[in-house]
Amino acid sequence: MSRIMSHKFHKFWLKITAVVVGSFGPVFFFGTMLATSEPARFTLDLLSFPLDGVQNFDAPTTRFLSALTGGFLLGWGVMIWCLSLWVYDKAPEAVRKTVLVGILAWFCLDCAGSIASGNPSNALFNVAILLLAVGPLWRPAHNEPHF
Repeated sequence: MSRIMSHKFHKFWLKITAVVVGSFGPVFFFGTMLATSEPARFTLDLLSFPLDGVQNFDAPTTRFLSALTGGFLLGWGVMIWCLSLWVYDKAPEAVRKTVLVGILAWFCLDCAGSIASGNPSNALFNVAILLLAVGPLWRPAHNEPHF
């Protein structure tokens, strides 16, 4: 158990979190162009289960929102990766808490918005994403040298 909760493992898990968050960025970026929007359309259709093809990227406003979403998600993922590289060794507990609070803020607002917009199934998908993104970051790492 102590190995799982080590600073080294937390630092590794931050990279997993970064990939989980950031991987949605390119998907939604490609939703900005009709010719490449199918992965984003499918993702949106899946997250608003059932798969019924109702979700589409025909409207320019949807494609614009997809551009914004893709940019924010990629940027957030890159930021988490950089925190794991350049800050974690200096302030492991502060980085862990910062990433955890950011993910919890996303989870609460995204779930509330999903339910309010008539897409409660996304709140269920969010639980899986939350558990994957947070992993062992729920708990502090054991106090061991992390340099």
